[in-house]
Amino acid sequence: MKKIFLLVICAIFFISATSCQRARKAGFDAEGNLHGRISISGAWAMYPLVVRWAEEFRKLHPHVQIDISAGGAGKGMADVLNNMVDLAMVSRGINPEEIAQNAWYVSAAKDAVVPTFNTGNPNRDAILKQGLTRRQFQSIFLEEGQKDWSQFLPGGHGSINGYTRSDASGAAETWALYLGRAQEDLLGIGVFGDPGIANIVRNDIAGVGFNNIAFAFDIKTGQPFEGLGIIPLDLNEDGRISPEESFYDNLTEVMDAISQGKFPTPPARNLYFVSRGEPTNIAVIVFLRWVMLHGQEIAPEAGYVAISEETISQNLEKLPALVE
Repeated sequence: MKKIFLLVICAIFFISATSCQRARKAGFDAEGNLHGRISISGAWAMYPLVVRWAEEFRKLHPHVQIDISAGGAGKGMADVLNNMVDLAMVSRGINPEEIAQNAWYVSAAKDAVVPTFNTGNPNRDAILKQGLTRRQFQSIFLEEGQKDWSQFLPGGHGSINGYTRSDASGAAETWALYLGRAQEDLLGIGVFGDPGIANIVRNDIAGVGFNNIAFAFDIKTGQPFEGLGIIPLDLNEDGRISPEESFYDNLTEVMDAISQGKFPTPPARNLYFVSRGEPTNIAVIVFLRWVMLHGQEIAPEAGYVAISEETISQNLEKLPALVE
C-alpha cells in the first residue's frame, strides 16, 4: 500500500513538473501572461529603434526582460552564432557563410549611411552646393595619400582627415559596398562605434566620415546634430546638387528619399534581426511578431523607414507558429 502511495505521489509530481516545464517552454505563466528573457546584441544602427521597440513591447508584456547591447553588426552576428544571445541586430546583408552556420533572419526596417563632415569647414557652402561623386569618395576612402579639398572643389582648400570604423560594422560594410569594396579596404583613422565617429568628425574641422542616419540626425529636431554636416551625393556627377538630389536638410526628407528610392541602395539598406536557427524562445517569437504588426508604426517616429507590407507578410510566414 505504501509503495502504491509513493507511486501516486511520484506520478503527480511528474505530471506537475512536466506541466510547469511546458508552461515555461511556452513562455506563459499560470495566468496566461507572457514571460521570459530576450537578449539582443549588435548594430549601432538598430540600437535606438530596438530600444524604443522594447520599451513599447514591455508595456504590453511587463514580465518579459529584454537586454540590448550595441557593439557593431559583426559582434552581434558572432554573439548569436555562438549562442550568446537570442537575436543579433545586423545592418548589412547576411553572408552565405553565415547562412551556412544556420543564421536565420527577418528584415526589420530600413535606413541609410550618409557621409559626414564638420560644419566648421571653410569649404562648407561649396560642399553643400556641389556635393561629391562616388568616384571622389573612392579617392578619399580607398586611395593612399593625404587628400586636400582643392582636389575636389574649385577653389577648395584645406586638408581632409578621413575617419572609418575600427569595429566590424554594418555601416562601414555598407559604405564600402557603395564604393565597390569591403570594409577592410576603407582607409582612414579607425574609430569605434557610430557615436565615436560622429563625435570625432564634429570636433575635427578637417574631418570626413560616415554615419547611420540615426546618429547623424537629432530625432527630436529632425536636423543634423550640431557641428555635423551631411555631404550630398552628386548622383548624376554633373558637379552640382540638383533639386532631385537635394534631400538632406532634415531627417524627414532623407527618409522620404529612401522610401521613394531616390537615395541609392547602397548606402540605403535593410536592417535585420538574426537568430541561430529558427527561434524557439516563445518570447522572441511574440516580440518579432509584434515588430512586424505594430512596431512598423513606430519606426518613422524613431527615424527609420518601415518595411513594405509584402516584406511584413513574408516575415510572418517565416516565423514559427505559437504552439499552445
